[in-house]
Amino acid sequence: MYRKMQLSLQEAMLLINDVREVLERNGEGAAVAVVDPHGELIAFARTAGCPLPSINNAIHKAFTAAREGKESGAVGQAARDERFALTNFGDLRYTGWGGGVPVLVDGQVVGAIGISGLPEADDVALARHAAATYRPLP
Repeated sequence: MYRKMQLSLQEAMLLINDVREVLERNGEGAAVAVVDPHGELIAFARTAGCPLPSINNAIHKAFTAAREGKESGAVGQAARDERFALTNFGDLRYTGWGGGVPVLVDGQVVGAIGISGLPEADDVALARHAAATYRPLP
């Protein structure tokens, strides 16, 4: 039997709350999405002042990171370098913007987090921080 770990709702909410606290402390608006290893949404939050396009962008960034097992920005850069259209993946949810980061446990993708609404470098930094500080619940 094949068994695969994935984020629980409780763990997804902990990730979101950590990011939400940073956003609110800095007075910034953004969207935060947490997905399972297949890229399907587990939890989502939008803080005050979040630009509306950032809602889907955060979800798509997390989707891309989970499906590919690497940051969404790296997927986008590879697509640009290789002149490979992201639509070739066969799913319009793929995006090449930075801010989607896989969440790993023992090298296995257990989900991903996507952040959108800040300057791209800030989306990336905050998503990387959240993914790096994640610890599975007992």
